[in-house]
Amino acid sequence: MSTLAALDDRTLSDRLARGDRQALGQLYSRYAGLVFGVALRVVKDRAQAEELVQDTFLEAWRRATQYDAARATPAAWLVTIARSRAIDRTRTANAAERATTAASHVPVEPAEGLDSLLDLARSRVVLESHLARLPSEQRLVLELAWRDGLSQSEIALKANLPLGTVKTRTRLAMLELSAAVRSTLR
Repeated sequence: MSTLAALDDRTLSDRLARGDRQALGQLYSRYAGLVFGVALRVVKDRAQAEELVQDTFLEAWRRATQYDAARATPAAWLVTIARSRAIDRTRTANAAERATTAASHVPVEPAEGLDSLLDLARSRVVLESHLARLPSEQRLVLELAWRDGLSQSEIALKANLPLGTVKTRTRLAMLELSAAVRSTLR
């Protein structure tokens, strides 16, 4: 990369951090193709890759003040954002597919249907009451995941938390709820 191009990138990133929309447009013009290529390689779907390009630049706009030119070039920073979001999207889609496949293989139990429905209703009541008793931090991450369908990375951004904290809170909440439901089925 020439010195002039690097200087332009540095200038653009500084302007972006100050909220300059034209700088975002210029970075988009310069790197949208690169970001699209990275996203397409991961998600293997043009429509999703195009959506990820928009998401990447929106995230860059929101996090512009966090960009550190000493750690990465704007191109590397944008590619990292795109790749992370694409991987998150792929993992979410794969998890949903696995859950759907697993649900379709659950055998239906005739004759004991009423008992199963009662157990399910009891479990739901227990689950909802335990959800209400969870610490607000744990309840928040579960609600953002279930209600809004956000990935853990998206929850971290929305709640302004480190990703590890979101993962820990999710795990603790799920362990608590799982134990509560198991105890009612005994």
